Amino acid sequence: MSSEAFPESAAAPLNRGMLTVSIMLATLIQTLDSTIANVALPHMQGTLSASQDEITWVLTSYIVAAAIATPLTGWLSDRLSVKKLLCVSIAGFTVASAFCGLSETLTQIVASRLLQGVFGASLVPLSQSILLDINPREKQGQAMAVWGMGVMVGPILGPTLGGWLTDSYNWRWVFFINVPIGAFALFGVSTFLPAQAARRAVKFDAFGFATLGLAIGAFQAMLDRGEQLDWFGSMEIRIEAILAVLSFVFFIAHTATAGTRSFFKYQLLKDRNFATGTCFIFVIGAVMYATRALLPPMLQNLMNYPVATTGLVTAPSGAGTMIAMLVAGRLLKHIDARLLLLSGFLISAFALWQMMQYTIVLSASDIVWPGVIQGFGLGLVFVPLSALTFSTLTSELRADGTATYSLMRNIGSSIGISIVQTLMTRNTQVAHADLAAQATPFNPAMQSLLSSGSMQDMAMLNQTITQQASMIAYLNDFKLMFVATLLVVPLLLLIRPAGKSAAGESVAHAAMD
Repeated sequence: MSSEAFPESAAAPLNRGMLTVSIMLATLIQTLDSTIANVALPHMQGTLSASQDEITWVLTSYIVAAAIATPLTGWLSDRLSVKKLLCVSIAGFTVASAFCGLSETLTQIVASRLLQGVFGASLVPLSQSILLDINPREKQGQAMAVWGMGVMVGPILGPTLGGWLTDSYNWRWVFFINVPIGAFALFGVSTFLPAQAARRAVKFDAFGFATLGLAIGAFQAMLDRGEQLDWFGSMEIRIEAILAVLSFVFFIAHTATAGTRSFFKYQLLKDRNFATGTCFIFVIGAVMYATRALLPPMLQNLMNYPVATTGLVTAPSGAGTMIAMLVAGRLLKHIDARLLLLSGFLISAFALWQMMQYTIVLSASDIVWPGVIQGFGLGLVFVPLSALTFSTLTSELRADGTATYSLMRNIGSSIGISIVQTLMTRNTQVAHADLAAQATPFNPAMQSLLSSGSMQDMAMLNQTITQQASMIAYLNDFKLMFVATLLVVPLLLLIRPAGKSAAGESVAHAAMD
C-alpha cells in the first residue's frame, strides 16, 4: 500500500529501498555537518588567520542560517513540490560544501556555511515527511527508526569522523566528504522519487517570516555568544534578547490575526499529539546535545584523553542508539508506544545517574557503558515519539509539522548546550572558591603542604583544586539533565495512543491503512 502523496502504479512501482537510502544520505550529511567541523576549528583557525572568537562563526553561521530557513520548508514544498525542493536543497548543500573546502579566507567560509545552512535546513524535515508518506501506517515505526538513526547518530559520530579526516588529511576534507555523498543522494532522489504536482501555495507571508526569522536569529546569536560576553552584562546580548522577545511577540500577534495568510499553520498547535511531541523533542535535543558537548572537553581537559581516544569512547553511544531504534521499530507493532517512551526516558535517566557518579579517575568502560545506555534509551524514545507525534496529522500538514519538529529539536539543543556551558563555567568558579577556602594552615590535611612555602607546591595545589572544582561542575550539569529527563515523563499522559487516534482519522490516513 502507498501514500496518496506518492502513488505508485504497475508501470512505475515505488522503489522504497533505494529512495530511503538516497533520502537518508542527504539527511546524514546535514546532521553530520552540525558537529563534524568542531574538532577541525584549531586547524582552520591557523589556515584562515582567524582569532578564537572569529573562528566560532564557522559553527554559528551554519546553525543560525539553518534555524531561520527551517520554517520555510512547508511553504516552499507547496510552492515547488517536495521533489523539486529536495533536489534543490541537496544540490545547493553539496555545492556549498565544496565552497567551504575551497575557502581561503574567513569571510569566504562563513558565507559558504551560511549557504550550507540555508540549503540544508529543509533536508531533515523533508526526509521525515517523505518517509512517512511512502510507507503504510504499519511500517511507519520502522521508517522512523531508519530516519532517527541518521538524525541522532550523525551529530554523535561527527566529531570522531571530523577528527580522523583532519588528522589523516586536512580540515578541508571535513567539507569535501559531502560532495560524493551529496551527488549520490541527488541522483537517487531525482531518479526514484516520483514527480509530484506543486500545491497552490498561499501568498508568501513576508511579515510573518521576517518576525520569526529575526526572533530565531537573535535568540540563536544570544545563545552562541552569551558565554563569551558574560550574558546580560553585555549590551550586545541585551539587544539580541530584546530583539528576540519583541520579534516573537509580533509573530504571535500576526499569526493569531492573519488566519490562513500566515505561512505558519496554527492548526498544528491544535493537535494534542503534535504539540506534546514537540515539547518532548525539545527536551531530547537539549539532553542529547548537551551531553555530547560536555563529555569531550571533560575527558580531554580533566583526564588528558587524546582526541582519538575521546572519539573512540564516546562513539559507542551511537551504536546503542542504532540498536534501540531497530528494536523499537519492530516493537511498535506489539507494544503501546507510550510504554516504549516511558522505558526510554527511564533508561536515559539511569545513564545520567551513572554519569553523576563520575570522578577524576575513570576507566574507558566507565565512559563507554553509560554512553551506550543513554544512547539506547534515547533510541527507544525517538522512534515511538516520531510515530505518535505525526500519527494524527494529515499529509497536508506534514511538511510544516516536520519543519516545526526539527526546529524545536534544534532550539532545544542550542538552549541545552548554552545552559550547561554557562553553569559549567559559573559552578567551577563557585566550587573553586569553596574548596580554596578549606586550603588553610588550620586544616590538618593542608599543614605540611602549606608550610613548605614552595611555589611549585602552591601551583600543584591550585591545579588540583581547579580539577576538582571542574569535576563538581560537570556533575552538577549531569544532575540537571537527570532531573529534566524525569520531569518530562508526566507529559506522557497527554499523548493519545496511535490506535485510538487512527480510528477517527481523515481519508488521507485511511488510504494508508
